Formats: sequence, structure tokens, C-alpha cells
Amino acid sequence: MKKKATMTRREFVGAAGAAAAAFTIVPYCVLPASAETPPSSKINIAGIGVGAQGGGDTDAVSGGNNIVALCDVDWTIKGVTDRFKKYADAKQFKDFRKMFDEMEKGIDAVVIGTPDHTHAVLAMAAIKRGKHVYCEKPLAHSVFECRALAKAAKAKNVVTQLGNQGHSFDSCRMFCEWIWDGAIGDVKTIHAGIGAVNSGIDRLAAVKSETPKVPDGLDWDLWLGPSQERPYHPAFHPYQWRGWVPFGNGTIGDWTCHTIDPLFWAFDLGSPATVTAEAKDYDVKTQGLAYPKGDAITFEFAAKGKRGPITLVWHSGNEKIPRPADLEADRDMKDCAATVIGTNGTIMYGPWGAGGVRIVPETKMKAYKRPEAKLPRIKGGHHQDWLQAIRGGTKAGSDFSYGGPLTEIAMLGVIALKMPGTKLAWDGAAMKFRNSPEATAFVNPEYRKGWAL
Repeated sequence: MKKKATMTRREFVGAAGAAAAAFTIVPYCVLPASAETPPSSKINIAGIGVGAQGGGDTDAVSGGNNIVALCDVDWTIKGVTDRFKKYADAKQFKDFRKMFDEMEKGIDAVVIGTPDHTHAVLAMAAIKRGKHVYCEKPLAHSVFECRALAKAAKAKNVVTQLGNQGHSFDSCRMFCEWIWDGAIGDVKTIHAGIGAVNSGIDRLAAVKSETPKVPDGLDWDLWLGPSQERPYHPAFHPYQWRGWVPFGNGTIGDWTCHTIDPLFWAFDLGSPATVTAEAKDYDVKTQGLAYPKGDAITFEFAAKGKRGPITLVWHSGNEKIPRPADLEADRDMKDCAATVIGTNGTIMYGPWGAGGVRIVPETKMKAYKRPEAKLPRIKGGHHQDWLQAIRGGTKAGSDFSYGGPLTEIAMLGVIALKMPGTKLAWDGAAMKFRNSPEATAFVNPEYRKGWAL
């Protein structure tokens, strides 16, 4: 025990998951509310991609910890310069590889907030070095990457968290408890989605005809990362990359990890058996570089455990969620992100972790006797859940073993959008489509030369 008591802060954080770690720090439960974080509990964190959402994530984990490095390929973005000023003691990098080479021993954990196409290579680089990882959603840019990250995180015993913040909301957990309690009976059909549009179609002609100069301060080669060589265009960067197939995952990639998360958890969905995409006014041959302005993607999940088969239809953009038959005429669907249709009623909820979850009609909501809580409630939110898991040697709520399979649903939807109208039969165990070698080729697309997981 004497040897354990002299363990350094670095040794402690690296040993998250080991029971001995519990003896090396002052537990938060015995500290007064006003106490500062003990030095032995402070985590050295690097932020990779700190211009937008990633900057917010870095801020969210900074309290009581050390932000020791900031890495971004574009130093001209206000969000990046703001973080450079805010964390003036943090070393600044453009290339994550140089950051790890120079500071590997000084970094305990990383927060990744880059475009989708670079999530996997960055997360894998951190995991291989034994670093804990918080990665924005969607976790990856392909099914293969999702599987590889989950496998590596387990092998390295690092603490991971997908950035689907709603997973830590009380409403998400309450929805699960209502479903498990049989609040609306058996569920066979679900409609989910969002009115948002992530599409580059309106700028497609400009991208194909223009070759603007790369702005000073942007390392375009690093921004491209593992994606295939393509000239710079402001339609891609900054901020608009999500609407383009080489870099983002469209609206379904943007929102699945929020909106479908409660469903994935409550119904233990796993892999779908089939997936079919429909997109109006969308020609893959001429517009396939960009995502459509709206889509309807149908996933069929086979019966599992005590539940029967479930059909989940994703709607985005100009494809709207149909109005439930039992919703009162004077109630609108403005904030509706899902309708879960059961044999004894319907549950509606909003984006981000089943916000505003309600049974409809309202008469059934008022008559329903809510069950006692079965799932733990998260104090401090999603980022704190990850930090406390690092300190306590436990698993975060949406670690890659959960967030990876959840993200796969979005990745399969993206593949279906490349072959609209085709019903694809998915073999999750074999990681291939039974009826389409063409679709299977998209499961693990080739990286640009010089890049690998």
C-alpha cells in the first residue's frame, strides 16, 4: 500500500481501469463542494480540432484539468485563435503526429472535434498510445472504422466516449425505462429524423469548376487526411464539410447518434437486417459528391430477445416524419424527432436524447404511472461522465463499444444513399451485404496513400 500511495499522477491516469487506482487520489465524494481538484486527479488533455464543436468540448473538459496541447490544421479560424488565447500555456500544433511525437508522455487524454473523415485516424493514433479518447459524433466515416476503434479501445483498456451528449440526459434514460415498463405496449414501427439539411448540392457546380487558392494558415493536405486527393474549395472548409460525401456523413450522420440513441438503447437494436434509401430529386451519377437535400431511409431490425421485429424509418430535410394517428389535432410536431408507435399508444420526443419525451394522446400520458428509475442519472453531464470514468477506472456511458455500433446505423444509411432504391441485406457478423458486392465495397473504403488506421 505504501508503494501505491506514491504513484504519480501520470501513472494513475494511465492505470484507469485498474482497481489499485482507487487508492491513489482523494475521491470526489469525500471532498467539500468548494475543494479544488487534487493535483493527482488532474488529467492532461489535448484538443484536436478546436475551431467549432471541438473547441466547446475542450472547454467542457478543462475545469480542474490541464489543457496541455491544442492541434488544428487551420490557425485562421476564430474559434482556434480564441482557444490559443484561452489556453496560453498549451503547446500549439497543426499536425497531430508531431504533437504525439513531441508530447506523448505528457498527454493522458484527447478530445477530437474534427470533420468526420478524420475521426478514426486521430482516435486510433491516440488509442494506440494508450490515451483516453472523447470523440465527437459520428464516431467514424465507415463501418470498418467503427469496428476497428471499438476493438482497439477494448484491447488498450482506455476510457472512451462518443460525443452524443443526450445519452447522459435524464430524458434518454427515462424513455428507456418507459419502454421496458411496457408504457405503450409492443412496438413495431418507429419514425425518426430531423428537418435539418446537410447537402452540398447547391454548390456542386462551383466545386466542379473552381480551384481557389488555399488560404494562408490552412494545411490542406492535413485537412484532407485519409480522404482522396481533391482541390481546396471554401464549400468544403470551413464548416460546410458535412454535406459532402468524402468528408461528412450527411444529415443521418450528423443526427443518428443523438436521435436514434434512445431507440438503440431501449430496444437493443444492434445491426439492421436490411436498409433501403429513397431520395427525391437526387441523381447519384451526377450529384453523388454531395448528399441529397432530404431522404427517407428504412431499416428493418429482426426480432431480438423478447421484442419482435422493428421497422425504423429515418427522415431528414424535405422528408418529414408522418403525423401520428393518435396525436391531438391542436398539437403540432415542431420539435418532434421521433414517433415510437406501440400497440397501446405512441411516444414522441425531441432531438438530443429524447428531450420532451411524452406519451400521446395526453390522456394516456396523464394516466400512466411512471416506473421507478432503473438507470443511474449522470451528474455534471456527458463530458464529466467521461472524466469521472477515467479517474474511477470505469466505463463511460457511451463508450466505443456502444457508440461504435450506434454509429454503424448511420454508416449503413450513408451506403444505402449511394444506391437509392436498392434494398440491401446486411450481414453484421460478416460485415458485408449478402446481395451487393458493390455496397460491400463501401464498408471499408480505401485511404489515400500514406494514411492508415
